[in-house]
Amino acid sequence: MAELTMGVGEDIYELVKRLFPIHRSITGKGFRESLRIIKEYLPEIEIGSIRSGERCFDWTVPEEWDIEEAYIEELPSGKRVVDIRDNNLHIVSYSEPFEGILTFEELEKHLHYREDLPDAIPYVTSYYHRTWGFCLSYNQFKSLDRSKKYRVVIRSSLFKGELNWGEVYIPGNTDKEVVFSTYLCHPSMANNELSGPALCTFLGRYIKSKERRKLSYRILFLPETIGSICYISRNLKRLKEKVIAGFVVTCVGDDREFSYLPSRYGNTLADKLALNILEHHTSGFKRYSFLDRGSDERQYCSPGVDLPFCSVMRSKYGEYLEYHTSLDNLELVSPSGLEGSYDIYTKMIDVLENNSVYVTTTLCEPQMSRRNLYHKISHLGWSGFTKLMMDFLAYADGLNDLIDIANIIGKSAYELIEVKDILLKHGLLREL
Repeated sequence: MAELTMGVGEDIYELVKRLFPIHRSITGKGFRESLRIIKEYLPEIEIGSIRSGERCFDWTVPEEWDIEEAYIEELPSGKRVVDIRDNNLHIVSYSEPFEGILTFEELEKHLHYREDLPDAIPYVTSYYHRTWGFCLSYNQFKSLDRSKKYRVVIRSSLFKGELNWGEVYIPGNTDKEVVFSTYLCHPSMANNELSGPALCTFLGRYIKSKERRKLSYRILFLPETIGSICYISRNLKRLKEKVIAGFVVTCVGDDREFSYLPSRYGNTLADKLALNILEHHTSGFKRYSFLDRGSDERQYCSPGVDLPFCSVMRSKYGEYLEYHTSLDNLELVSPSGLEGSYDIYTKMIDVLENNSVYVTTTLCEPQMSRRNLYHKISHLGWSGFTKLMMDFLAYADGLNDLIDIANIIGKSAYELIEVKDILLKHGLLREL
């Protein structure tokens, strides 16, 4: 059973800190370097790849992009007013190489900032349109001298390379799979980018620590959107046959309330499980519609793919002030926030491992006193626990699984695992 492990939040946070400085995009050496660090924690991870120019459904894998240097110098002083050595977000991701001297008016067309967050550097990309640009805070922008000229240097490269992903497969006693999918393609953003991969790394270690596993598990570290599209395009048949539940894991590192985003119709095992655990093990959570989607659930739940994916998050992407800016930093996420998310996800794993359809073995109510079950010690109290067992048996009719029974009687499926185990031990229940 999952317990809130003392110190696991600090461990996850340390991994976030290690990954934070790396300049990542949807392709390139920064992405591969990040996977190599995760491999230290999960040696089973395999690195997949697909070449630039390959088709994946309606998409084409873009060229690989690497960035070595990018800055803006004020002339004639040579003072660097913007430099990616100060922050990875200063460059528009996938900027093409450029070097030249520009007037302020010429340069301004290539500058991105947010007036509503004057101290924040925005995150901007241009994966599929050739251009270049810099991102800076609005306060930085206002400090630029309009009468000066500026030297712009972008030493980047775009070339026929490959797109990569990381994949961990942890087999169980059956080939039915639970998938945790996360993305690893944004530079230096802690909650939106790194909380998901870091948490998934430690979920992998938790799953591996279970001596007996009924289910198999797959953890995917992808570039968002293009990565999931490519992976689905190469694995759709297996995914549709094997996956019983999936979760897009992102934005799980802050200390704010939890959020839930459903599958397209909100009627999958993953949805049912997520709602039960959130309702019984959080102080409250915000429930979104699939119309509020914005991450890889767009791909997993798309028509024709129809995989059972939902998302359990802290502050949902696009809904918190710091999203896609330099304010999404190491101060926004915390060990306690990460540990709280770890606790919710490990509880869901434990329920999945115990979730089956059950049927009572007796007609009418069993004689509980003959089995000394009226005196079972529990935090619920003797009579309370006995009633809980009787309520469980009342709906163990071969039609309901563990989560269904929990929802009918208004209890946590995680807490019903103990009830189920006792009833099985005394021969009052059998698994279908």
